[in-house]
Amino acid sequence: QVQLVESGGGLVQAGGSLKLTCSASESVSSLSTMGWYRQAPGKQRELVATVTGHTTRNYADSVKGRFTISRTTNWRTIFLQMNSLKPEDTAVYYCNYKRLTIDSWGQGTQVTVSS
Repeated sequence: QVQLVESGGGLVQAGGSLKLTCSASESVSSLSTMGWYRQAPGKQRELVATVTGHTTRNYADSVKGRFTISRTTNWRTIFLQMNSLKPEDTAVYYCNYKRLTIDSWGQGTQVTVSS
């Protein structure tokens, strides 16, 4: 399994911005998919955004135009720039790595958006 370390969560007012970072502990394949999922209290975990390689990106409809996912040239680190945050974005955000039979999760980082 690939170990993932997340950082960047916190408390922000509605309309503000946060940037999440997730780094893999070892070299990873350029063909892998890394991404962010989130889970709010009482709700199921849901996809936020994923990136495969450097250019294939996928976003949840609820974050399109507000969030941007990016990846470093060595494929080991991803970022999630979150702008125009809303109270409904409040959740624990989890980093994920997928490649073939490997499906790894980070420990999660809390994002809280106050109204």
